[in-house]
Amino acid sequence: MASGLLNSSDESVYTEKSAFTQTEHNIVAAYLITAGVISLSSNIVVLLMFVKFRELRTATNAIIINLAFTDIGIYAALNIFFGMASIGLLTVVAIDRYLTICRPDIGRKLTTLSYTLLIMAAWLNAVFWSTMPIVGSFVSYTMTVIMVNFIIPLSVMFYCYYNVSATVKRYKESNCLDSLNVDWSDQMDVTKMSIIMIVMFLAAWSPYSIVCLWASFGDPKKIPAPMAIIAPLFAKSSTFYNPCIYVIANKKFRRAIIGMLRCQTRQRVNISSQLQMTTSSVPLNP
Repeated sequence: MASGLLNSSDESVYTEKSAFTQTEHNIVAAYLITAGVISLSSNIVVLLMFVKFRELRTATNAIIINLAFTDIGIYAALNIFFGMASIGLLTVVAIDRYLTICRPDIGRKLTTLSYTLLIMAAWLNAVFWSTMPIVGSFVSYTMTVIMVNFIIPLSVMFYCYYNVSATVKRYKESNCLDSLNVDWSDQMDVTKMSIIMIVMFLAAWSPYSIVCLWASFGDPKKIPAPMAIIAPLFAKSSTFYNPCIYVIANKKFRRAIIGMLRCQTRQRVNISSQLQMTTSSVPLNP
């Protein structure tokens, strides 16, 4: 997943005679331009939403704000760095969901500083692994990066969301949801949104990871030209579907974004919860 991993495969596509027709090149260019416009505009709308609605600036949503920045960064430049940061932040979201729903005794003790440190850890991890090739990579670099920034995070997410699912099922069977000191509807919205984001991220980045492994441990010249081109395009698709997921899966985000697009004032857009919130839902200090 290093920035140069696909160089050799890309060269094999374009050396001597291009494997694509001019029409296919135009289609790719049109896709990149369209996706770029959608990605930048939609993620800017998400950031403006958090600027306008102070109620949405919670500890959990601070992670979403950082994800919006990574989405913009993935498309603009430093694809690998922001991709690593994205999966790190998605892992932090999974941990937040696990602690909020499965271990509320610990979740209630988390502070703004706790979330800040978790977010910083995701960024520092991305900085470390994306700069390693600069100081000299090692033979197993690609495998290590994929293990640390793909396999392990996905394993953590699977563990967290499996336990979240089991906990929710247990609460429903015991009919004790109403007795919990949690705005359960909001928590379920955030959890469903997070799961969809991870599934889509996996779908977007898996082809790219496969091509990286192939280029590093196999013969890059044998990588099919369409696969070498489509894999990075799939990865870039992760930049514009997150805002769509926010609107579809989260009622508060949907009301806020629709209100913004309709130029409604904060007073006319009802996004506040009427129930006591957990730590991850408490507004951050200005």
